[in-house]
Amino acid sequence: MRNNILAILLGITILAGLLVYFIPQTGTIILLSISGLLSLIAIYDSLQTKHSLLRAFPLVARLRWFFEEERDKIQQYFIEDNLNGTPINREKRSIVYQRSKLEKETIPFGTQHNVYKKGYEFVKHSLFPTAHHDITGDKITFGSDKCTQKYKSSIINISAMSFGSLSKNAIMALNQGAKMGDFAHNTGEGGISPYHLQGGDLIFQVGTGYFGAGKSINGKRVFDDEIFKKNAIRPEVKMIEIKFSQGAKPGHGGILPAKKNTQEIAEIRSVTPGTQVDSPPGHSAFSNYEELIQFLQKVRELANGKPVGIKLCVGNNEEIAEMITAFATHNNYPDFISVDGGEGGTGSAPLEFTNYIGTPLIEGLVFINKQLKKHNLKDQIKIIASGKAVDAFDVVKYLALGADAVGMARSFMLSLGCIQARECNLDTCPVGVATQDEDLVKALVVEKKNVRVKNYHSKTVVAIKEIIAALGLHSISELAPSHIFRRRKEEEVVSLEEVYYK
Repeated sequence: MRNNILAILLGITILAGLLVYFIPQTGTIILLSISGLLSLIAIYDSLQTKHSLLRAFPLVARLRWFFEEERDKIQQYFIEDNLNGTPINREKRSIVYQRSKLEKETIPFGTQHNVYKKGYEFVKHSLFPTAHHDITGDKITFGSDKCTQKYKSSIINISAMSFGSLSKNAIMALNQGAKMGDFAHNTGEGGISPYHLQGGDLIFQVGTGYFGAGKSINGKRVFDDEIFKKNAIRPEVKMIEIKFSQGAKPGHGGILPAKKNTQEIAEIRSVTPGTQVDSPPGHSAFSNYEELIQFLQKVRELANGKPVGIKLCVGNNEEIAEMITAFATHNNYPDFISVDGGEGGTGSAPLEFTNYIGTPLIEGLVFINKQLKKHNLKDQIKIIASGKAVDAFDVVKYLALGADAVGMARSFMLSLGCIQARECNLDTCPVGVATQDEDLVKALVVEKKNVRVKNYHSKTVVAIKEIIAALGLHSISELAPSHIFRRRKEEEVVSLEEVYYK
């Protein structure tokens, strides 16, 4: 095949040369130039020794790389239907875009879901629905009896995404949108950048790398009281979140690819620019439950009594049960627990960690809720659920299963214009959301996108209230697992109360 390809290209080049000789016009010269260049590339491909496919199929094999590079886009635009796309299907992506832009969000001609398929979920409405304008419960107060600066938050907030993972324009648009919509913005573990300080409420996340809360000593990241306090007492910071693990890579630690580690980001994190930054898998500030409780109390005091919580993807159930038992035994506990789902999120991660490590959100959420109720701590410790919530039904389901609030990451990225190109770890995000490439970042116009962030949030809250009203309830807080139903078999429908709590 190699000889045939070379013969064809060389033959075309010779013919083009003859045309130029007899008809020396611009068109024939261009044809000769193109055919000559392609022939040279083919000859190079046939002689190189790095790629066997190119040696066998010079020039032609390059098409494989092109289609492989564009595979996700081709799949998304031409092959997938409204429901089979992953990780977020077209139907859910569309509702985010529509709500963000205040476009028509109704659909015609009935559902495309197979309502008789195993796993289909729904709610049963009331004959006597209430008025959705009168529904309450869209705000939740964080702060246990150990906390002196309680915080009243929306039931939907922006989940953890660091500056570095996201661009400065994306961070600014998210924070400004949070300010407009009166909801909170989690900083992610990368520390507080100038772009977070746009007036929106912040949840300051402290990860195992202690970025913005610590320093390096002999190559080891350690917590530092003064560095942490300087950020924690900022008026924009409303809560502190100590991150154990995240759903994308539980037990691994965060990853900032070298391409995205610019000079500015390196200075904020106190690391070397242009290098991959791997957060340690565990904390150096504590190593057991008693030390954890002492650390949480110290952090709370350094933050002048602001709510302090922990974030984790549920792993070993026995360890989690022991931890919550220790909270009850010592009568000291976090103000909230953020439960991340093992199904992954926005962060780049090794394939095995994304696919096979960590408890999926629903099972993790239910387990944490049961443990808190068992020790009579549910009134003190709020639960934030984070795991691919996009539309109002997702939020309603998580709230019904025990969450007090829901953190969203990928859905807010979509509100910024994310097209799910899945290039977040390559620094090539085409819409300027998850990249540090200045030319790409400029594509994201903060003054346009911040409004879309606010619109998506407010419209989703309204949709939640409409579902609550359809159930005949008066407050979002009245939701229970018995309100959500699942088809367990073709002929059997059960409530989530029966599935998870009996």
